[in-house]
This record gives sequence, C-alpha cells and structure tokens, in this order.
Amino acid sequence: MTADSDKAEPADSPGGGPGRRPPSRRRRLSRPRLSNLSAPVLGACYMIFACLGFSIMNVAIREASQEVDPLQVVFFRNFFAMLFMLPWFARAGLSVFRTPRLGLYVWRSVIGLVAMMMWFTALAHLPLAEAVALNFTVPLFATAAAAIFLGEIVRARRWSATAIGFLGVLVILRPGFQELTWPMALPIVSAAVMAVSVVIIKKLSRTEEPGTIVFFMNALSTPLSLIPALFVWQWPSATVLALMTLVGFVAVFSHVALTRAFKMADASAMLPFEYTKLPFIALFAFALYGEVPDLWTWVGAGIIAGSSLYIAHRESVVARERQASLVARESPRASQG
Repeated sequence: MTADSDKAEPADSPGGGPGRRPPSRRRRLSRPRLSNLSAPVLGACYMIFACLGFSIMNVAIREASQEVDPLQVVFFRNFFAMLFMLPWFARAGLSVFRTPRLGLYVWRSVIGLVAMMMWFTALAHLPLAEAVALNFTVPLFATAAAAIFLGEIVRARRWSATAIGFLGVLVILRPGFQELTWPMALPIVSAAVMAVSVVIIKKLSRTEEPGTIVFFMNALSTPLSLIPALFVWQWPSATVLALMTLVGFVAVFSHVALTRAFKMADASAMLPFEYTKLPFIALFAFALYGEVPDLWTWVGAGIIAGSSLYIAHRESVVARERQASLVARESPRASQG
C-alpha cells in the first residue's frame, strides 16, 4: 500500500523528485499553530490549562498534607513559587520594588495567606470535589466586598444572583439532613477572605503592573507563612519536597496562564471555563481516592456557578454602559474644544 501511494504522486512536482508533495499542499497539511487561533479561543485554552494546573496543585496539596501539617504545606508552596519567580525577577531588576503602595501589598499578603491556610486545611479534611464546589463562592463574596470596600454600586439583580448562589451552598451542605462538621466551613470562610484579597488586587491593578503584584504576593507571603509553619514543623520527606516543588511550579505557571486568559478576552467570557475545575478535580479524586461526588454537590455547584456567571455578565454590561456614558459626556467637550 505504501509503495502504491508513492507511485500515485506526480513525478514532476516542482522543487523535487517523485513522491514529494507540492509546497502549497504541504502547507495545507501542516498542523495548526496556536498563533492562528482567535483571541477568545486561545484565552479559553489558557483558562482550561490554568484550571487543570490548579486541580493538579490541589491533589498534590492533599497528598503532602497526609505527612506534614497544612500550615507547613502553605510555607513550601510559597517558598517554591518564589524560587520559580526568581528568573523573572532577575530580568525585571530592582524596579519591581518601586511602589508607593507597599502597605496595601502587605495587607493583601496577610489576607491572602489566611485564606490559603484555611483552604489547604479544607483540602486535607474534605472530599476534593465538595471543597472545590464550596470555594466557587469567591465571586459571590467579591460582589459584596466590592460594594463595601470599593464603593461599587451593586443593584438588585446582582444582589439577587448572590442570594441564589448562597442557596447553592445550602444545597451542598444540606443542614438538617447531614451532620455539619467544622471542615465544611473552611472553604466558605476561605472564599470570603479571598474575596477581600480579590478586591485589594482590583485596587492595586489600577496603578500596578500584574508582574509586580504577583511578585510581592510571593515575596511577602513566604516569610509570613514561615511563622505559623514553625509551630508545627517537621522535616519533610523527599516525596513531600517533590510534591511541593510541583505545587510551586504549577502555581506560578497556572497564574501566568490565568493572566493571559484574561488578557485575551473579557472576564465574563473567560469565567465559564473556570468551572472546569470541578470535573477535573472530580476525575482526580475518583482515580486516586475513590471519591464520588453526590448529586447534591453537582446541583449546588451548578447553582453557584450559574449565579457567578450572571454576576459577571451584569458587571460586564454595567462596565460597557459606564464607558458609553463617559464617551458621550466627553464628545461634546471635544467638539467645543
């Protein structure tokens, strides 16, 4: 068959002997490149890659927490993430330290660290899919935090979507139908604290570069996370160190992928792909631990995700209306000038 196929090729193809395809045909048969994809499609690819990375990271954290305390895992996560950022720092130079908002960076690191400690402890004690589903409430809390701390106007539609989203939490927890334990509260409280961190990042992003924000997060969180880790310290095995190296590597590059995704397209278009974390983590949890999420976890996660998507849609609509109003106000001034 191979020989017959070769004979079928034109003998006088330009640029070569028998059996060689014309250049134009070879180009048509070449594999598509990422650069040929549209920005929204490429952004979706980055977002899915980031969610896969975060899911792998959560599994590695669960594994490491079987041997050392989650507070120690938090320190190793920050330490190794900082190591993987050093090449970027070497290229950027000392300019990344020049900021008039150091106090806000410190607050962001402290608040983010508290959220991280609660989240890592939740991963050590809860079924993975349940923890991830409950942590989907970050956008719901962020809506309230933006109204409180940034003075953003949140109208009835978004408040209603937020309330419906919290009904999804009740569907997952089912109080009165199952026993509520203290680890169940950790992903929710972690989400609430992380929402405050998200609001601080929003405020910083108005004047600061993304790379500087990520760098300060790791540079400040590493020594801060060492303090609680010392109270539970035990020397980790080579396996734990390997897992934590993986966590640090994946954390940095997943955040890079996440940043690129939001650069490629509007946040409301990218947010739906964030919920691929649930099927990813459910697959890993089943393959590694035999954990099977119950129906109520999927239903509750769907309610939370739907509410979050609607909030993101409304924020996008409000932002466009605000921009259009600003342009309309500026146009008469420009014409008069």
